[in-house]
Parts: sequence; C-alpha cells; structure tokens
Amino acid sequence: MWTTTRALATLAMAAFFIAPSSGQTYSNCNPLTNTACPADSALGRRVSIDFTQGASDSFTSQGNPTYDSNGASFTVAKSGDSPQLTSKWYIMFGRVDVVLKAAPGAGIVSSFVMQSDDLDEIDWEWLGADSEEVQSNYFGKGQTTTYNRGAFHADPGSQAGFKTYTVEWTASQIVWQIDGVTVRTLEPANADNQYPQTPMQIKVGAWSGGDPANAPGTIQWARGPTDYSKGPFTMQVKSISAQDYSTGSQYKYGDTSGTWQSIQAIGGEVNSGGTPIETAAPAITSSSSGQPIPFVVKSSSTYVTPTVYPWVPLATTMSTATVTYSNYPGLPSGWTVSSSGKVVPPSSAPVIDAPTRSIYVIFCSLTFGFLYGWRI
Repeated sequence: MWTTTRALATLAMAAFFIAPSSGQTYSNCNPLTNTACPADSALGRRVSIDFTQGASDSFTSQGNPTYDSNGASFTVAKSGDSPQLTSKWYIMFGRVDVVLKAAPGAGIVSSFVMQSDDLDEIDWEWLGADSEEVQSNYFGKGQTTTYNRGAFHADPGSQAGFKTYTVEWTASQIVWQIDGVTVRTLEPANADNQYPQTPMQIKVGAWSGGDPANAPGTIQWARGPTDYSKGPFTMQVKSISAQDYSTGSQYKYGDTSGTWQSIQAIGGEVNSGGTPIETAAPAITSSSSGQPIPFVVKSSSTYVTPTVYPWVPLATTMSTATVTYSNYPGLPSGWTVSSSGKVVPPSSAPVIDAPTRSIYVIFCSLTFGFLYGWRI
C-alpha cells in the first residue's frame, strides 16, 4: 500500500506541475505543411486601440516601440533597427483602419501588414524616399512566382501628417482606402489563385530596406541605400481599429487546402462578408515590380527575425527571442479582448482546469494521508 500511495502521489505531483504550463509554449507553424499547428485566437468582435494612451496588451512588441501623445513611434536609427507590433489575435475577414504617419528617409520602409499562418498577406507600405505615394500589395500562400501584384497610389503628405488607411477584406473582394477613398480593389477571379482567405494577424512597423547588408534587389525596391547619419527615421501610428467579420474564440484549419471554406470557427461561425462593397474599381495606373518575397514564418520553436520582406533581415545588433506564452502572437483558450484592445484572462486569479484540479485533490489527499498515517 505504501508503494501504491507513493507512486500515485509522485504521478499526481508531476501532473500538477506540468499541466498548468501546457499550451503556453508554441512554435510558429504553417498549417498547410503541419497538421498539428495550434488554433489561432480569434478576435471575434470589434476593437479600437488608442496608442496615444500607451501600449496595448493586444500586441506583442519587438524592437522597443515608444509611446507619447502621437501614439506608437517606430524609430530606425541604425542598421538592424526594426521596431514592430504584432496582434495576439486573428481576424477571419473584416475591416482594419490604421491612423498612421509614414517615416521619411531613403530606403526606410513603413509597413502595415495583415498576414496568416499559411502566408496569405495584404499590405500597405510606404517608401521613405517618396512622401507622395503608398504601395498596396497582396500575396497568397507566400507564392512569389511573379512580382506584379504591387501597385502604387498617390498619397501626398503621408510623412507630414496622419491619415487613415483601410483594408476591407471579404471572401469576394479586398478594398484599399485612403481617408475613406477607394484606391484599389481585388476580386478572387483577378488574383491568379492567390487570393488571401485565411485568418490574419495585424503587423505594423518600420525597417530599413535600404540597409547596405540587404540584397541589391531589396535596396533597389526600397529606393535606398539608407544614410543613417540623416536619421533617426520615425513612423507613427495613432490608432488601430479592427472588426472581425467572423465570430468565436479560435480559428482552426480543417484541412491543408488553405481555402476560407476549410476554416473552422470554434464557438462561432466564419462570415464571408457578403457581396463586393465596391462595384466600380479605380484603375491601377502604376504597378510595381522586383520587390522582395513575402515574410516567411519560421517553423521552429524559437523566433527568428525574418530575412525577407516585409521585415528587416538579421543583423548583429538584433537578438532572437524564445517563442513562449508571453510573446507568441496567439492567446490561450478562454482569454478574450475588450473593446479597447485589452487582453482579459478568464478570471483575475490563476485557474486550474478540471482534470488538473482533480489530480491536485488526489495529490493533496495522498500527501496528507501519508503524513497522518491514513491508508487506502
């Protein structure tokens, strides 16, 4: 009986210490090549985040963005600087508005990116060498067989003051808007089988595409090289509003097809967004070519600064960070996000799930039983 009691107590103790940490460490994972990827935390609502009030715990930061009355500032002062924010939740079709002032400087890139785990992507990008235009772009599943998806749009004064940039994303159309005026639309039939359609995070930040360490093609695309002696160069984001058109607590890939119909909404439903909201698309008068490939997520247990578009390549001044509960861009099951973007746990006190609690009770009973001479 002693042996049985001690064995059970040992097992219970191990389970008690291990179980609470499970689910808190994840790896960046492409669900089209790995069917064991964790589900994505769903926003499932609308949030309005005011960065003039300081940092939001809806976002994971890298590279030390700063905050003041102008909102979040992303400053590039030297080679390797790449401040950025990544949302801890995903949307599955929806609308995102960002109030932003682009950074100046040859080779400096200000980026607003929506991206999914399987590398669908919708972008706004500003090249610091030209304050009069902005680039829209999209990628499907990280395909880079052609570089003809980018387009430039007139955007005078983008570095002088704040403007509102919008992406409206449904199953039938993507709309890019500047201060409420549509500058581009995209329909699946015109996307060469690369229409973005899987749950997306929001990523915003600045980097130096014109850094001398970058590939010549990247430097040329960014209109560099970058002269850091003329810096520092700062992009500012005053606020971000995001509306998730789907509902639920998590989004899960039902198979490896990468279609929106395969996405499952846990505790809710996937809403496609209905019919196109723009019937008369503006003409694209200026297209881009030769830009770098899209951001590639590393399939590993540690975060590695991407070496490709849209973020800065690795540099000696930057360090890697372990992907853990505190910086993995998803939320644990049961956590929610308030309308102001605040991440809210299931309760204010640590919660032990039911199976773990049962084991803990057994463990305590066995331990006290041993101490006081009880027998089972």
